[in-house]
Amino acid sequence: MSAWQSILHGFDFNYLLSLVLGVLPSLLCITLHELSHGLVAFRLGDDTARRAGRLTLNPLKHLDPMGLLMMLVFHFGWAKPVPVNMMKFRDPKRGMAVTALAGPACNLLITAVFLFLYGLLLRPLSGNTAGKTVLELLKLTAYISLGYCVFNLIPIPPLDGSKILFSILPDRSYWNLMRYERYGSLALIVLVWTGLLGKPLSRLIHTAFELVFPIAGLAFHLVNG
Repeated sequence: MSAWQSILHGFDFNYLLSLVLGVLPSLLCITLHELSHGLVAFRLGDDTARRAGRLTLNPLKHLDPMGLLMMLVFHFGWAKPVPVNMMKFRDPKRGMAVTALAGPACNLLITAVFLFLYGLLLRPLSGNTAGKTVLELLKLTAYISLGYCVFNLIPIPPLDGSKILFSILPDRSYWNLMRYERYGSLALIVLVWTGLLGKPLSRLIHTAFELVFPIAGLAFHLVNG
């Protein structure tokens, strides 16, 4: 019993809590992001994601271990891409662009909703430790979701930004660039871990968060006058 008590005494529960607070928002942001891709593709005529079992709220279906690790460490990362057969769209390039845009748009909406909730609950929850933890979780979810939105808008394959930007290119250039999509993830990992992308992107996300944070102030004033 004394050995067990020693282990518990030496265990950093604050670290465990911070890890949980990072994992839960990341899973939420990843899951809704990928689900948005699949649902929009389905509405546009492509049932590939549905047949692959990806139109689900189960985060394990969308999880990419390296992408989740990047989100926990840097607050931006990626998930396992939802399979999309763009040739099932009436207009393949346009359909792919709209499907790609759905993910970042969903994350931006999550950011707005959680900041609004943060403002609404700031006064009633700030008086105790449990309430402060909930507020921290709301704010962190908003920040991670915005980071996921900004990161995915980078025009580097296979990120959503590349599919949106490339849609304005001539068909021949578009298909040539899409052939190199499979190598994009490796390039992203190198760019982030070397700091060439990570540091500038972190500053950009921080600036973007400051721009949208007044949503919380609006909600606070709605309930507190």
